Amino acid sequence: MQLLRKLLFPFSFIYALVVHLRNFLYDKGVFSSQKFDVPIVCIGNLSVGGTGKTPMTEFLIELMKPHYKLAVLSRGYKRKSDGFLLADEHTTVEALGDEPYQIHQKFPGVALAVDANRREGIRLLSDAVKPQMIILDDAFQHRKVKPHFSFLLTPYGDLYTDDWYLPTGNLRDSKKAAQRADIIVVTKCPSKITKTEQGTILEKLKPHKHQVVLFSFLDYEDAFHGLSEKMEVEALQGKEITLVTGIVNPAPLVAYLKSKGLAFEHLAFKDHHFFNQKEIDLLNRKQLIITTEKDFVRLRNCVPNLYYLPVMHRFMGDGKRIIFDALTKLMKGRS
Repeated sequence: MQLLRKLLFPFSFIYALVVHLRNFLYDKGVFSSQKFDVPIVCIGNLSVGGTGKTPMTEFLIELMKPHYKLAVLSRGYKRKSDGFLLADEHTTVEALGDEPYQIHQKFPGVALAVDANRREGIRLLSDAVKPQMIILDDAFQHRKVKPHFSFLLTPYGDLYTDDWYLPTGNLRDSKKAAQRADIIVVTKCPSKITKTEQGTILEKLKPHKHQVVLFSFLDYEDAFHGLSEKMEVEALQGKEITLVTGIVNPAPLVAYLKSKGLAFEHLAFKDHHFFNQKEIDLLNRKQLIITTEKDFVRLRNCVPNLYYLPVMHRFMGDGKRIIFDALTKLMKGRS
């Protein structure tokens, strides 16, 4: 696969040219970006692959829902439905997509909708629930909407500044597009990243004066969650465990489980994988399955002995307060 991506290097120049031209036309006003009355907070990245957007969305919900009426709008990647869909208690994971469904299940009091047409989705969601703030998930490169505040996520060890354009690399947007971000979050850092390492990353990112760079790490719970019970890590010692992942980069989870002394086989699938009956039959023959929260919502009704490990964004230093103050300032400026 790596050899094929290298052979496609000339096509990456064509892709880069198209991306730069598109951004130029938006920057010059040839293509229009629509701004809405309701405050729009955008979360996204410049590359394909997992940067931690869903944990970041959940972090913002937890942070701001005690203070404002929130709504979330997602594209609903790989969902088996079309157009605008506002989730309710009858909505399925197939109709929403795995990550939106995960958020909907975790925060039933927060309105969640999916629509590939973000302009239409914002309009319909605003009319339906009258939110005070809409969190726009995975939409940094979606220039048809002009957000009021933007978070750009880039993972530690795979910064967008070190990447190249599709199909050779993973960039789907221009590196210069990073200047549109208000806060750049370096995700998936070691929990004890040094000041020297942070300084090296800052030199690579070269943030503008208006931008703040924050560092975060993924924090896993010590208890695995099932449909109706929890299981402590100690209870898994000596059991025959199968880890099932359908995410871009399962390495952090694999490393965490190994750090807890667990031995397991690992069945890795592609991101957003919907399991067929043959695969489900295979999983049903396993003694105990650990998976990600995103995969859990797809497998929960067809695989017994299934548990997931919740994961959360944690910020170094005053990151949480900085984000809260910035969004509070945004909201006060809108009142």
